[in-house]
Amino acid sequence: MQSENPILSDFVKVLNGAAGTLAGMTREARDAARERMKEAMGGLDFVSREEFDAVKDMAARARDENERLEARIAALEAKLGG
Repeated sequence: MQSENPILSDFVKVLNGAAGTLAGMTREARDAARERMKEAMGGLDFVSREEFDAVKDMAARARDENERLEARIAALEAKLGG
C-alpha cells in the first residue's frame, strides 16, 4: 500500500501550478511579440505572393511580346531595305 506524504503532494501541486503559469506566460509573451511585429510590419509596403506571381507573369508575357515585335520590325526593315 502506498502512503501519501502531504508535503510531497503539496510540493508536486506547487510545481504543477508553476509549470502551468510558466506555460501561460510563455504563450502571452509569444502572442504579444507577434502582435508587436505585425504592428511594426504593418507600415511597410509588402505584396502578397499572389500579387508578386501575377506581376512576374505579366513581365514575362511583356518580354515575349517585345521579342516578337522586335523580330517583326526586323523582318519589315529587311523587306524595305532590300
